Amino acid sequence: MAQIQWFPGHMAKARRLVEAKMGLVDIVFELLDARIPAASANPVIAEIIKNKPRLIILNKADLADQIELIKWLNFYKKQGFNAVTTNSLAGESVNKILPECDKMLASIATKEATKGLRPRAYRAMVLGIPNVGKSAFINRLAKRSATKTGDKPGVTQAQQYIKVSDKLELLDNPGILWPKFEVPGVGMKLSLVGSIKDEILPLEDIVAYGIKYVSTNYPGLIEKRYQIDTIDTNNLLSTYDAIGRSRGCLLTGNRIDYERVMRVFLDDLRHQKIGNINFEKVEDYV
Repeated sequence: MAQIQWFPGHMAKARRLVEAKMGLVDIVFELLDARIPAASANPVIAEIIKNKPRLIILNKADLADQIELIKWLNFYKKQGFNAVTTNSLAGESVNKILPECDKMLASIATKEATKGLRPRAYRAMVLGIPNVGKSAFINRLAKRSATKTGDKPGVTQAQQYIKVSDKLELLDNPGILWPKFEVPGVGMKLSLVGSIKDEILPLEDIVAYGIKYVSTNYPGLIEKRYQIDTIDTNNLLSTYDAIGRSRGCLLTGNRIDYERVMRVFLDDLRHQKIGNINFEKVEDYV
């Protein structure tokens, strides 16, 4: 697979903004997509935050394979990271955040108290790749529409401070992607969950990757969704034909509309109509 290189100017600007503000915050909230924790972990972010306390937040947990999600949570904890799961569309899960901050920043609070300083709100920076759910996460914490939300990457365009409570203030940032995807499959996984624009990679490559992954790791789900007999990963055209006939993706003359078939599959995959699927397994990273 060819190495994908791209670095839009606003991504470079976003990195500079983050670096300039890092000294003003106490902790970093790094949001990862629970379906692709490794692929959605931007290595640039680790370089920027250095030794700053970091809370890993596996977001969109409701969309993930729950068995794999638990494995990932344990994986990060074994690596020495503080990690929690959240579902930004359901408010109860964000209640885990402040107790984690209290635990992780206890030494800072104690140090400031011994100096006679008055208690203050923790200052947290929220980082993550585009479309990982940062804005929805912040809105849930703030219990109001403090930021724009959307299902396309790149909704947040500038930094802004949001007061969550008397104990927590957040600094939102535009999503940061990295200059190139060096690990094979990373771009595909980001595409499958919609974290990069569909124009970046060929549609047929994304869908082929998705079908092969799901049929291998979650056998039977595609067949059940489209009421087809079998998946032939060595002959995807036959699979497209079967899905096309099942879903009525036809052109004149009863010909299969292959582009429509691929877009139907990708939309179903992204919206859990095929099932709750993780595109990465812990076993591949240990």
